[in-house]
Amino acid sequence: MTFFFILLLLYIGIVCIQVTYHLVFLFFFSIKKQKPSAGKNIPLSVIICAKNEAQNLEKNLPLVLNQNYPEFELVLVNDSSSDSTLKVMKAFSAKHQNIKIVDVKNIEAFWGNKKYALTLGIKASTHDFLVFTDADCAPLSQNWLKEMSSKFSNQKAIVLGYGAYEKIKGSILNKLIRFETLLTAIQYFSYAQLGTPYMGVGRNMAYRKSLFFNNSGFNSHMHVKSGDDDLFINEVANNKNTATSYSPESFTISTPKKSFKHWLLQKRRHVSTAKYYKSMHKVLLALFYATQLLFWLLSIALLVSGYQWGVVCILIITRFLFQLLNFGLAAKKMKELDLLFLAPLLELFLISVQLIIFIANQISKPKYWK
Repeated sequence: MTFFFILLLLYIGIVCIQVTYHLVFLFFFSIKKQKPSAGKNIPLSVIICAKNEAQNLEKNLPLVLNQNYPEFELVLVNDSSSDSTLKVMKAFSAKHQNIKIVDVKNIEAFWGNKKYALTLGIKASTHDFLVFTDADCAPLSQNWLKEMSSKFSNQKAIVLGYGAYEKIKGSILNKLIRFETLLTAIQYFSYAQLGTPYMGVGRNMAYRKSLFFNNSGFNSHMHVKSGDDDLFINEVANNKNTATSYSPESFTISTPKKSFKHWLLQKRRHVSTAKYYKSMHKVLLALFYATQLLFWLLSIALLVSGYQWGVVCILIITRFLFQLLNFGLAAKKMKELDLLFLAPLLELFLISVQLIIFIANQISKPKYWK
């Protein structure tokens, strides 16, 4: 057997793995329709942890407070801010009786650790059903709390939602951020539907307070600066206790980073938590990203060599057809259709960035959450 024949066999295997992933995502998320929600109107505690977020709080808190929901409190956690965050919180609290403020002071053991601040906010909350979002996030509708809470049941103690990013016209970085966010959502929703949930995003998620304390909160990974959302979900979520909410009325939307430098720093913090995932999840995620990278490398190598170029072209087209079908249906569902035809190029760019991030994280550890 020649070298290029072996390379072609390897390439066929990689394409088969990639097609299998996209078929799984397609059938377990992209073509699924969200069942209509039945309002439960259970009392909720909405928790927002903020560090130097005065402007975002002024903009987004009115949208949270204006939710079409009968009973909820808003727990605002000031994580040792150096700007006017606490002042803004107090101004809103003076006008709204359902606001509770937790003012966190820095202590040496937990300096710069969002998990410590969040834990204090959770302890201060009144209700058992907790909904989480960030200070720079806004609900897309007045029915956000209704949609998220409707997925709770006697068995379902975790609800995973979608945190979208604002669209910025003409920005390649913005498209890359939204592409990566959508691809991540396709995966964590699909895995949850498969019965093996592995993460959620703190921009939009919910769980029961009792679940948090029955599992000792963030104790097992308190030393990790990131992961208040994904590491906790990876640890406690299972096929029985996790639900998903992806109707448009359940979305939140955030302002994305506007420079590559700041986005890369953010992604470095996020990626650094993956090594603490359960072994099965690490293998499945690593296999997906490794075969993505190898698909592009071997496609280029085989096309340049001219070896069996007709077969190679058929394999490339097959893989892209399944990718675009899966991604297109998901993008339509998540209101991100403008990304569809740029998906192959955005994927190549994202794979390159992820490789850079992986190498950078081996050299030095990411800094605190803010």
